Amino acid sequence: MKNEELKIRDLDVLWHPCTQMKDHERLPLIPIKKAHGIYLEDFEQKRYIDAISSWWVNLFGHTNEYINKKIKEQLDTLEHVILAGFTHEQVVRLSERLVQLTPEGLDKCFYSDNGSSAVEVALKMSFHAHRNDGITKPLFVSLTNSYHGETIGALSVGDVELYKETYEPLLLQTIQTPVPKDMSIESADEAADLFEDLCKKRADEISAIIIEPLIQGAGYMHMYHPRFVVRLREICDRYNVHLIADEVMVGFGRTGELFACQKAGITPDFLVLSKGLTGGYLPLSVVLTSNDVYAKFYCDYNEHKAFLHSHSYTGNALACAAANATLDIFENEDIIEKNREKAAYMAQKLKAFEGLSNVKEVRQTGMVCAVELKGYSAEERIGLKVYQYGLDHGVLLRPLGHIVYFMPPYIITNDEIDIMMDTAYEAIKQLP
Repeated sequence: MKNEELKIRDLDVLWHPCTQMKDHERLPLIPIKKAHGIYLEDFEQKRYIDAISSWWVNLFGHTNEYINKKIKEQLDTLEHVILAGFTHEQVVRLSERLVQLTPEGLDKCFYSDNGSSAVEVALKMSFHAHRNDGITKPLFVSLTNSYHGETIGALSVGDVELYKETYEPLLLQTIQTPVPKDMSIESADEAADLFEDLCKKRADEISAIIIEPLIQGAGYMHMYHPRFVVRLREICDRYNVHLIADEVMVGFGRTGELFACQKAGITPDFLVLSKGLTGGYLPLSVVLTSNDVYAKFYCDYNEHKAFLHSHSYTGNALACAAANATLDIFENEDIIEKNREKAAYMAQKLKAFEGLSNVKEVRQTGMVCAVELKGYSAEERIGLKVYQYGLDHGVLLRPLGHIVYFMPPYIITNDEIDIMMDTAYEAIKQLP
């Protein structure tokens, strides 16, 4: 009865994100009482495998014993303090570790609350750094099919047609350059050449290009070759254009390396991190940049030269404690190698989907797998049918339109991978 009671109370007062609320006239909400490991559990003791890591944030399972312990320890010491003029041990330690773990040359950390906010920080920091050099560069470039968040600046550099049409009068002026059309080296080079053509014409106006390295998450899990990132780095260096790597989704082990830029062997000018940063526990994001960029803002008091950005909860002590605990697990348990083994197992399971007549393509980068369906119109909302089938069979699948994807917590076992992927296979197989 508690399930039904909470559904009614919820719909009376809540407006859920990324949801057409009218759908809940026929698609029931799922009230969750508790969670542990990869499982969510409702008030009627029905369990669901969290195949999407609760919007890509959860790395080491729900109510992880070690992360819980570290947050509880911090709670009794310091919950939060203003980060302007003050500091604390957790944020210092986290920053030291991130500087060591990320690609060489990223020396300073600037914190905010979520991925969209961190993208805003990177955009403003890029523009302002050029401005402090005496150059005005008002344009940003992003890739076609990209997504970087839903605040105004982040939305502006994305390429989600629905959002752009709806909010166009509010958006910044941006340019899109083609994303590589597939995972081949040839496509990577073709797209890089097109970006260089753009720079030849307009580099004096372009502050930065922002990309999701290797995988465009909300862009239907579109994937491309690391060579594209290598080429972008070279082009940006030649034309004095910053490279912003939005690793909000792909960071912290999703691609087979700790950070996607490491698969390309490059250092961006700005690295944007969030989601898995705290293991899925608390909101926190960070932008890492170089000492060279930092130096452009370092001066005797000058209100126009100082970087103008702040959040009340910047560097929150509890969130930093969760992030440090998350990094402890990476450090102590050789997670990246374990992920590679699980990714190889998932690759074997993916092969079965290739034999389905309504599957156009399967693709994978590390612990992210995608199955693209064909033959369905947007009006059929085929993803909702897969989603409902999954819930009925104890698996949280939340397709992106016609893309069924898997991005589970790293603690998932092979047996649980079987359940997760076999359920999705049957869901797709039974579609009309």
